[in-house]
Amino acid sequence: MEPLDILKKYWGYDAFRPQQAEIIESVIKGKDTLALLPTGGGKSICFQVPALLQEGICIVISPLIALMKDQVDQLQKRNIPAAAIHSGLSYREIDILFDNAVHGALKFLYLSPERLQTEMARERIAQMNVNLVAIDEAHCVSQWGYDFRPPYLEIATLREIIPKVPFLALTATAVPEVVKDIQDKLCFSQENVFQSSFERKNLAYVVLHEENKLVKLAEILRNVKGSAVVYARNRRQTKEVAIDLQRKKIVADFYHAGLDHKERANKQSNWITGKTRVMVATNAFGMGIDKADVRSVVHLDLPDSLEAYFQEAGRAGRDGKKAFAVLLYEEVDKDNLKENYTVSFPSLSQIRQIYRALGSYYQLAVGGGEGQSYDFNIIEFARNYKLDVLTSLNALKILEQDGWLYLSEAVYTPSRARIKVDREALYDFQLRNKKLDGTLKALMRAHTGVFSHLVKISEQKLAGFAKIDPTLFSKQLTLLEKEGIIEYFPQKDSPQLTFLKERVNAEDLTIDQEKYNFRKQRARERMDAVIDYCETPRCRNQMLLQYFGEENAKPCGICDVCLGRTESDISPDDLERLKQKIIYLLRREPLTEIQIIGSFHPNKQEKVFTALTYLLEEGFLIKEEDKVKSKEA
Repeated sequence: MEPLDILKKYWGYDAFRPQQAEIIESVIKGKDTLALLPTGGGKSICFQVPALLQEGICIVISPLIALMKDQVDQLQKRNIPAAAIHSGLSYREIDILFDNAVHGALKFLYLSPERLQTEMARERIAQMNVNLVAIDEAHCVSQWGYDFRPPYLEIATLREIIPKVPFLALTATAVPEVVKDIQDKLCFSQENVFQSSFERKNLAYVVLHEENKLVKLAEILRNVKGSAVVYARNRRQTKEVAIDLQRKKIVADFYHAGLDHKERANKQSNWITGKTRVMVATNAFGMGIDKADVRSVVHLDLPDSLEAYFQEAGRAGRDGKKAFAVLLYEEVDKDNLKENYTVSFPSLSQIRQIYRALGSYYQLAVGGGEGQSYDFNIIEFARNYKLDVLTSLNALKILEQDGWLYLSEAVYTPSRARIKVDREALYDFQLRNKKLDGTLKALMRAHTGVFSHLVKISEQKLAGFAKIDPTLFSKQLTLLEKEGIIEYFPQKDSPQLTFLKERVNAEDLTIDQEKYNFRKQRARERMDAVIDYCETPRCRNQMLLQYFGEENAKPCGICDVCLGRTESDISPDDLERLKQKIIYLLRREPLTEIQIIGSFHPNKQEKVFTALTYLLEEGFLIKEEDKVKSKEA
């Protein structure tokens, strides 16, 4: 079969998107490959197609459990055997999934980078017939990047176990330094990058300076019809903004990671199907959601980086039709972003205080805890130890970046159960424990495979079959587990905190100061880039593209800055050319406006006057007394 045959068979498409075919060809030839494709550019196809073409299993490394589970669901719907191993599973479930992968029962195995560091994972991978290692969100490997994850640095050690297997690294956002760093850190045999332009010609980027953001938001949503996402910084704000929009007769809802699984799934479904037009959400919303017809994405607060903004804004207009990415900005936002930057880097004494509290919270002895995962509620944790929530989160992030622990996003894992004893022992137990007989019968009748493997269960439904109160039913399952009759894992829907190293005394906790300072400096640069993007009156698209290394980008003609210029009878291209020429003239010496205009051909002087006025108004040029000089001088 050819790659196109696989694409048509499983996905029903007649042709690949730009760059996909070339990336797949590179992988099939066994070359280490880095693919930079924009959000919605079809990155998963680039590893799924070549993996299906070849014998063996593809290992997919992904940092987000929700994304893993979503991709596994999509593959299973296409009758492709796939599974994800994550911290929400029991040891036995993980053991079984690894066995399935070793014996060829799976085509795709999704793992977190943290899982790769375990002895079990490395031993089992060595026994697998691996045809490809796909590394999603590959920018996480680089300290130059905005979302560095230390365990990503260990991915390259897989080459010791499976030396002939090619790596395919994928990301939607990477500045030039990160592109190089990804290939270095993953030990590519030679540079091999496929990069689509980051340009989205149908997407108009807009920055609006607004004091009353809610009034402006409603105006935008009335003017731009269709589906929308509104990003807010915190959970409380998502609810407040959604209620405000509802009062204004705009069909809106809110979404954040603090809602339970059922509520999140229901809200997401309503938005995808169009029952809810506008979703007001934290950045927990959007990853892996395949909705092409989003007409607008609005940010109510400044993002921490242009990488994050580009990815979130890029969820608009994936169908290729006109869409808008709007950032609402006021002066206080800049102060808030700077304050957020300051608290993002707590002192070593604060980090040690929070690390010590974690040990107490989980009753962990010094020397213990390595590889163990726990449910984690940041609000409860901070309240118990009288800590600031934001400081605690930032300290945990630094501990994560230094390899001490890993905090996952909220992950929903349904309840599971298995009967451990044989039928004869079970029958004997039922005779002696009549009160638990109904619970066991409901479990056996609803799930025929309950003797052989863990099955997903709904306590609510099973309690209905047994005609028992659901709370009592769950208690009886717990009792049956204590008696050794069943294995029972109640559902989880909370973030997981995993200790990657054994616990040490807080006084012995160390942080790599050089790396800490480097990350702090990079965060500062990213923050400054966001502020520049908002405050510099230059084509928004051009600024974003240049940030990602596309130096020769032309003005887009559809952003707020470009549209403002065309109103004054000068095209973006003309303005850019005249700007460069005027700045070149002023490098030698300051000149009067008349001298500048007189330096051009008479038939261009009217446009020069317009451009000069604009450049002075927007601060590119400075006027002192009667002379104009470049800001760069």
